[in-house]
Amino acid sequence: MSRTDEMLKRLQQFQRKSKVYKAIFDAEAVQLDNRDEAIADLHLQMSVDTATWALSIYETELGITVDTKKPIDERRSLIKSKMRGTGKVDSALIKLVVDSWTNGEVEIEFENSTITITFSSVVGIPPNIEDVEISIEEIKPAHLAVLYVFLFNRYEQLHGYTHNQLATRTHEQLRASDLP
Repeated sequence: MSRTDEMLKRLQQFQRKSKVYKAIFDAEAVQLDNRDEAIADLHLQMSVDTATWALSIYETELGITVDTKKPIDERRSLIKSKMRGTGKVDSALIKLVVDSWTNGEVEIEFENSTITITFSSVVGIPPNIEDVEISIEEIKPAHLAVLYVFLFNRYEQLHGYTHNQLATRTHEQLRASDLP
């Protein structure tokens, strides 16, 4: 049942056939639908994971330069990273920050004044590694160095493939992406 029908149903029987009431209720129904859509969209903006137009508000609030040319997922990752990047700097905090940028597993080690961040399930260098580096630099103590370790395919891993299976890929694609 449409909103207009619901409103007409509340009128007296003789008023329900009125074209004037129908026109008024049709206009009201459109306004109510628009209001409901606006409220639903506003609820989406309340979470970084579903926000779209409100990302610039989060970025401004956190002191992040607004760059609407960046993909939304990268902007969301930067916001989440900045939100998470407070507190005592330990492997758990660094892992939390790096996890907000990548879709794979990472391992964190502190040894000899060096933080080693190993991307253990993503082959190649993540596309937004510069943003990860910036986020880590903002939260780590200045006296600690950071070493990033990435996974790459090795020549030995290609033995099971024929030339035709690999011919459509460049050397870089074979080295830094999932094998066919």
